[in-house]
Amino acid sequence: MKRTLLALATTLAVLASADIAAKDTSAEAARIHEGALVLDTHLDTPANLRRPGWSIADDHRHEGELSQVDLPRMKAGGLDGGFWVIYTAQGARDEAGKRAARHRGLERLVSIREMLAAHASDMELALTAADAERIASAGRRVSFISMENAAPLASDPSLLEVYHRLGLRMLGITHVRNNEFGDSSTDPAGAEWNGLSPTGRALVEQANRLGILLDASHASDAVFDQLLELSRAPIVLSHTSADAVYDHPRNIDDARIRQLAAKGGVIHVNAYGGYLVDIPKVPEREAALEALSEKFGPEERLPTSRVAAYLSERRAIEARYSVKRATFDDYMSHLLHIIRVAGVDHVGIGADWDGGGGVVGMEDVTALPRITEALLAAGYSEGDVRKIWGGNLLRVLRQVQDASDASAP
Repeated sequence: MKRTLLALATTLAVLASADIAAKDTSAEAARIHEGALVLDTHLDTPANLRRPGWSIADDHRHEGELSQVDLPRMKAGGLDGGFWVIYTAQGARDEAGKRAARHRGLERLVSIREMLAAHASDMELALTAADAERIASAGRRVSFISMENAAPLASDPSLLEVYHRLGLRMLGITHVRNNEFGDSSTDPAGAEWNGLSPTGRALVEQANRLGILLDASHASDAVFDQLLELSRAPIVLSHTSADAVYDHPRNIDDARIRQLAAKGGVIHVNAYGGYLVDIPKVPEREAALEALSEKFGPEERLPTSRVAAYLSERRAIEARYSVKRATFDDYMSHLLHIIRVAGVDHVGIGADWDGGGGVVGMEDVTALPRITEALLAAGYSEGDVRKIWGGNLLRVLRQVQDASDASAP
């Protein structure tokens, strides 16, 4: 009986969400959105998979920014899938730190594969562009796998081949700190390698050989430049916004956007508020949030039974120390600028869901039809929208795999 009531509640929530989306979206935009293959290149949702009581099959909208992606809301927002991220925070780079990173990466990969196995009627691992089209046509969620920060490979870069065999199809070189493979755009220490390290250059060659898409998000400008030079296939930025709209080290300048497009690459636009607009740090707020984290533990281990208490205290802190928040209009400013610079053949969406992404007016994936509506209002065609939502990504993935050793006769 409890399961029946839970299923009914979930169904009603999905219908309510779809109704809200319909009210915010014209019939024409809804039709086009439904007809497009809607993919996002940076879904940090695997961070939730080890949380006690959390399931991708349940609707978690009551968890606010703790959870922005699940199967009910993917269906409500027309998100056909994307890249589930193997994220590893950059830790110590001694031998113990490298082993810890290796273990964390494999644990996250196992979590993703377990999720797919447990929900095989709703989701399926995709290895190629053709897989994505077939899976979506069958009504299942397209599930690619990516890695953000190559730290799990630091102890043994040849592990990349193992990851590839287990489904990895995109590789990001760094996160917020430098690592063994290259420089980050945001390491306070500055450049260590002046781009890629010798090991990083070898990793690029290995990724090309295997047909793994290279991702320059989070990497320094020098790493970006060297990836463009060295890679024998186009590269992407899986979740990056525009320097010209908001000057931040994590964003990219117009000249490099044009260079990326000239080499056939794609930039997928980020919805992380701190990279869209200037949000000053409030020391008292940061200290209070840190104390809250110490009290409840890491969010990725927070049991669903403790969410209400956690959110109550967090909301009190946010009310006491309010800060500016990025809005949907801010996000569209970055997206439309990048389209104008790169052209519609070289832009996609990578909103950083469950990794800090989301803005006022686009808090979770149920709001994705708003992007389609805004693109149409800006004068872009149905064909343009289809390219931005998934066509450009699948095109570049085909090019990368066609250039791999596996495709050689």
